[in-house]
Amino acid sequence: MARRRSRGGEAAIWPGFVDGLSSLILVLMVVLSLFVVAQFYLGEALTQKDTELNSLRAQIAKLAEDLGLKEAENQRLAARIVTLEDEIKAGEERIAALVEELAVAGSAIAASAEELQAEKALSEEQKSEIATLNAQLAALRKQLASLQEALEAAEAKDLEQQAQIENLSQRLNAALARKVSELAEVRSRFFEELRKALGDRDDVRVVGDRFVFESDVLFGSCSSTISPQGKLELDKLADVLLEIRGQIPSEIAWVIRVDGHADQEALGPACRLLYDSNWHLSAERAISVVRHLQGRGVPGNRLVAAGFGEYQPLVQGRDAASLAQNRRIEFKLTER
Repeated sequence: MARRRSRGGEAAIWPGFVDGLSSLILVLMVVLSLFVVAQFYLGEALTQKDTELNSLRAQIAKLAEDLGLKEAENQRLAARIVTLEDEIKAGEERIAALVEELAVAGSAIAASAEELQAEKALSEEQKSEIATLNAQLAALRKQLASLQEALEAAEAKDLEQQAQIENLSQRLNAALARKVSELAEVRSRFFEELRKALGDRDDVRVVGDRFVFESDVLFGSCSSTISPQGKLELDKLADVLLEIRGQIPSEIAWVIRVDGHADQEALGPACRLLYDSNWHLSAERAISVVRHLQGRGVPGNRLVAAGFGEYQPLVQGRDAASLAQNRRIEFKLTER
């Protein structure tokens, strides 16, 4: 019986062992299946990540090719790709930073869009002004063309007038030169004839282009009345003038200028009763000479009287001889 019981116990234990072993094997198979499935999905996920990464690389490469980046930029993009790979592996921190950068870029884009919209609105407002300005510019160009034509015509006329003026100037200079030459010839003849008429006198001489009489020849002391001897000398001068008058060309407006000069000495008390100054005395003497010549037949329109006082001395000395030289009447044949 004991032997039967042992055999019966062993027979009862074996099915349970088989059931447990079957259950364990089933569990292992389930676990192994789960592991395989998990491994499959994990591989799929990794493959998808690699696919996405390869797609990103392909897109970046295509963008680089489309944009025609230079070799240096390609290298920079390649380095950037490596950096992006590291950033992708780094995770959410880098993603957050990129999101923040995108937000900043979005703000900048929005600001640029606002500026563009403002510029577009401003351009719309200025269209009418631009059209007006274009019309005004066209009108100004037309006026400018008219002014240019008028200026060219004026310049042509000015050139013609300048040529005429130059021609007239040359003719005038030639005429003046002829008159000067003719007057110089008349003056030379006048001086020569007057020198012959007056003879060799120490108190009558030629100084430059003037005939000089010392006042003592014509006037007494402190007097503007011509002395008898002075009248005789002036008559000779008048005769010479009347003789050569017909030889002077009619187109020359000649005159005899009579200049009265006094010496540097102040007028004495008695003389000051008659004349205010040497200026007054010199002018009165010149006028007396002009009146005498006119009385002898010299036309009044050919005579000029001037008084210079003591301000144009011939010499600077204060001796009697120097003072006598400075007291003088000068005759100058010149043009009016």
